[in-house]
Amino acid sequence: MSIQRIGVGPRMSAAVIHGDTIYLAGQVADKAAGASVAEQTREILSIIDGLLAEAGSDKTHILSATIYLPDIATFAEMNAVWDGWVVKGHTPARATVEAKLAAPKYTVEIACIAAKA
Repeated sequence: MSIQRIGVGPRMSAAVIHGDTIYLAGQVADKAAGASVAEQTREILSIIDGLLAEAGSDKTHILSATIYLPDIATFAEMNAVWDGWVVKGHTPARATVEAKLAAPKYTVEIACIAAKA
């Protein structure tokens, strides 16, 4: 079975497709880095939409998501954006964890696994 990579970099790919499964690396908000959790979440979800489209899928096919927050007190702020983005009836399995991220300017990171559409 072939493996396709999207956004290949020196350390990681933004997405890897194997069979009918799409694995997205943890995404952070580069443009909104340093901005609010809500702004960063919006940018990340937009990035996820774009990567899934490029891989032949969409957010209704997300199987699982892992959300990393350096401060769990921002959980409600992130969820306010997430809840407006996720499609009712198509919510993925999800975990949200508090974890230190790569740089203090990042307040959200989201990784997910999706099926091809």
